[in-house]
Amino acid sequence: MKLLVQSPGVTSKPVYPVVHAITTVGSSKENDVTILDPGVEEFHAQIIHQGGDCKLQCASRRAKVEINGSWVKAALLKHGDEIRIGNCLLVFSTEAEIPSEGTGENLTQTRAIAGYRELVDFSAELMQCAVVEDLLQALLDRLVQLTDATKGFVVLTDQEGQFRHEVARNILKGEGDTLTSHLSDSIVQKALETGEALIVRDALHDTEFSSSASVVNLRLCSVMCAPLIARGETLGVIYLGNDSIANLFHESSLSLVKPFVAQASLIIRNAQLLDELKTDNEQLRETLESFKFGNIIGSCPSMMDIFRKVEKIATTDISVLIEGETGTGKELIALELHARSNRSKGPFIVINCGAIPENLLESELFGHIRGAFTGAVATKIGKFQAANGGTLFLDELGEMPLQLQVKLLRALQDRQVTKVGDSRQEKVDIRVVAATNKTLSKEVKEGRFREDLYYRLNVVALNLPPLRERGGDIEVIARYFLQRYAAEFSSKATDFSKECVAAMRKHEWSGNIREMEN
Repeated sequence: MKLLVQSPGVTSKPVYPVVHAITTVGSSKENDVTILDPGVEEFHAQIIHQGGDCKLQCASRRAKVEINGSWVKAALLKHGDEIRIGNCLLVFSTEAEIPSEGTGENLTQTRAIAGYRELVDFSAELMQCAVVEDLLQALLDRLVQLTDATKGFVVLTDQEGQFRHEVARNILKGEGDTLTSHLSDSIVQKALETGEALIVRDALHDTEFSSSASVVNLRLCSVMCAPLIARGETLGVIYLGNDSIANLFHESSLSLVKPFVAQASLIIRNAQLLDELKTDNEQLRETLESFKFGNIIGSCPSMMDIFRKVEKIATTDISVLIEGETGTGKELIALELHARSNRSKGPFIVINCGAIPENLLESELFGHIRGAFTGAVATKIGKFQAANGGTLFLDELGEMPLQLQVKLLRALQDRQVTKVGDSRQEKVDIRVVAATNKTLSKEVKEGRFREDLYYRLNVVALNLPPLRERGGDIEVIARYFLQRYAAEFSSKATDFSKECVAAMRKHEWSGNIREMEN
């Protein structure tokens, strides 16, 4: 079986044999078929022998392959199929099978095919590893076993060429101390500079490398060295050696190592990116924690002023009035006041004054006795009694009707309440925190809210700023919600684009934080 080149773009050969268990195609020189085209990935596709058939499949999500005019991700090949990759046209042929090169020495073609089958198993094994160190160990173990190497090591470097990770096999302690120094070794440097794997078959008599530090220090007779390269980025190097003259490496050994290294490089880079993502997430969590005040996120000057006031008044029993637009977090502030108070072990009771019909609101606040009105089939305590020993949060207080405001004022002054239909008063020990999205001072002037109740509740006022006025808090809160809901819905989203952040900063956010969360 073979691939016939029908158009320019492929380097050197007009005919490529398809005789291995896996034949790789891409723009990297590491491939069996190299296509120099900007639209071709480094490792674009592979042709896999399956019994008597050959299956072509894309090697990455971005890779595109056209077979007989149709785009495919994977397909069984048959004689005469036209395969277009980038601007190059290849024709698959089952006629006049061409024997593979370099099969006459120690490594037979049978062993080569077995090695490529191992590559498939090896790739599956690597995909189960998420830790870089585990990946390096698996790679080195498999290559030492496959090539009959007696020694080997893998070193990863950062962008400045500094040591990051290393694993070694069969290297003594004294020799292992020199692992990082091997990065400047002449053999290693040539592999890194050229970006290509190399073999020094008889290292003891090689005119160029016989004095190589690694050959001398590790007492090696034969060496293979391959750079780990993923998407054009050099990640490090893998180095294999033999210390026996009877077991020197051959070119066929290098042909086995190349696809292992190419496949491992991509998976190692993905694992590195995953590690970096985890680190970024940890840093994001730490940043969010530094911006949190209890369950509230914020660091703008107006919110810091709110936090200072909350800390100052939390341990007192004075009434607090929280004003702010809908969705600014008034209930969260009330909860924080309760949590930091001496009443934190007591109940935190919420009543939305704007959500309960006027004729039922008094009963909800103070309770009622059996028979007090139609439908009162049993005695019921109100929110005031339920909040005894804790905090009562009156939300949307500005919606309370005037006639009920009188009774609320009396209850706050006397710390006593009377159930609807009853004449007996009950003492209550509560702290009242009220909230409204209206400006109560304006409501007082226009006669819709009692002035005496306003001053009773407005001992300390907290005015929450709208989200649009909180500057950098917009981005921090958005990232908090992204992290929270990405985990909840198993989303792969990790951050916002610059355009998205700019749009969020320009947005009016009329619904404030609640709008952003939704």
